Amino acid sequence: MRALYDVPAPAKLNLFLHVTGRRPDGYHVLQTVFRFVDLCDVLQFERTDDGRVVRENAGLAGLAPEDDLVVRAALSLQHATGTRHGVRIQYEKHIPAGGGLGGGSSDAASALIALNRLWDTKLRRDELLRLALPLGADVPVFVFGQSAFAQGVGEDLTAVALPDRAYWILRPDVHISTAEVFRSPDLTRNSESVKIAVFTDWQTGHSDLFGRNDLEAVVFARYPQVARVASVLHDAGLEARMSGSGSCLFAEFDDLAQAQVRSTGLISKIHSLPGGALGGSWVCQGLSEHPLRGWVVV
Repeated sequence: MRALYDVPAPAKLNLFLHVTGRRPDGYHVLQTVFRFVDLCDVLQFERTDDGRVVRENAGLAGLAPEDDLVVRAALSLQHATGTRHGVRIQYEKHIPAGGGLGGGSSDAASALIALNRLWDTKLRRDELLRLALPLGADVPVFVFGQSAFAQGVGEDLTAVALPDRAYWILRPDVHISTAEVFRSPDLTRNSESVKIAVFTDWQTGHSDLFGRNDLEAVVFARYPQVARVASVLHDAGLEARMSGSGSCLFAEFDDLAQAQVRSTGLISKIHSLPGGALGGSWVCQGLSEHPLRGWVVV
């Protein structure tokens, strides 16, 4: 095998997000449920024998290779396995940066999974997970490969079954700094820890502990464009939430047709808001598992 083409890297949604504490090292302790959706970046990998990791994307000129999570993932796998292979990498970005959809993390995870296959390094999922966490808190769930109840700083993952759902995702045209949100003195840091069973009750309408993102209050206060879009969705009877640290908002629907109808009916109203320009709007299908899950040996 000399190449892998059109390798998908799906976006994720945080169906809820609670900040339950802060560790002495400054990292925040979270609880969330991750779900993948079919909005994907697409990566291309060509194996070389010179040991070099080369990113060939001219469109990513603003991102230095040493800061690119895809390059860092490739180098991490090289270092862990001692492989002498190298790779030429290209990828197309469809997941918006700074939207809370995990695009960079997903790209890094798909790189680990694909190169483990292309280089024939034969690492198991638990070994890839150990390489994933130092790359970023969201990278492990993409290697884990299933919808997951997550705790800690991204390392404690438990698979959860989620119903088939479609999502309307909107990105207000602002870029939000995750670090700035987590540094805010106004951030709630003491949400009550909950159990997976309680999340199951919430899905069936028997609990009101979920359905919120603790980062929203900080983001809405600092970025009124996001708050205004959320208000339009709520006024229309949609239970809209923010994914991650934003700026993307999403609403859940039973199917794609319903999501398409509601999005078409509201998009012009959102565009008419003060500062209401959107950086993107997508109707997506929720995924039951990561499209590369079968590429990794348990």
